[in-house]
Amino acid sequence: MPIPEDVTGEEIDKDVRQELQSLPKTLADDVAKNLVMVAKLIDEDPEGAYGYSRVALRLASRVAAVREAAGFAAYANQKYSEALAEFRAARRMTGNIDLWPVMADCERGLGRPEKALDMAGAPEVHKLDKAGQVEMRLVAAGARRDMGQLDAAIVTLQSPELASNSVQPWTARLRYAYADALLAAGREGEAREWFAKAVEADKDGSTDASDRLAEMDGVEFVDALDEDESEGNGDVKSGREEQKDGLGDGRGTSAASAEDGSEDRDS
Repeated sequence: MPIPEDVTGEEIDKDVRQELQSLPKTLADDVAKNLVMVAKLIDEDPEGAYGYSRVALRLASRVAAVREAAGFAAYANQKYSEALAEFRAARRMTGNIDLWPVMADCERGLGRPEKALDMAGAPEVHKLDKAGQVEMRLVAAGARRDMGQLDAAIVTLQSPELASNSVQPWTARLRYAYADALLAAGREGEAREWFAKAVEADKDGSTDASDRLAEMDGVEFVDALDEDESEGNGDVKSGREEQKDGLGDGRGTSAASAEDGSEDRDS
């Protein structure tokens, strides 16, 4: 697959670069460039990212960082069985436990929420850092929702991290998942409160909490161009309605993910 001229391979994380030092230099450079492309495309063009990940995998399947990147690219394309296999391979190579939550989320994607819950209760979870433990909580709550256990999902998300006023990288997604679970349970007043709290914490737009909040308040967003085109026939849709018309109901936190509603597949 073509690599843009401005991609040198030097953009990758230094730890990944160190892993690639076990390869001949030319090969290491080629792998690095493909990994850079995976990282650049995975959000906007997951299919493209997947293609580059397969090239990197073909070139250096014995490098843990390559297997991990291939796993995330497969995950972004909802190829959960493939993603799980790559994550397991990376974990065997490194012994690193960081991938445990996303592995559990792959189990959800494969229709095995009970397995995801088993993983949420495993000893490995205690070895995760705070961010990993929060991610695991999101996955567990998503698994509960998969099983129709809304009240249990709500309880699962109730935690010191949810109650804290401190804003961390995971705060917006955690609040969003809690609001979404409350809404699904018919607790609209509480859901609105928590969507508002998610908006406060979501400085980089990692969720659509502001849209959900506006929707609950009955606010319609109309694109100026759409308004011009619709003038005279009164057929103006809200931005969220238009989005629903154009997109399927995919998983997607995270992960993902968003996941879960991301429930935040993000679970």
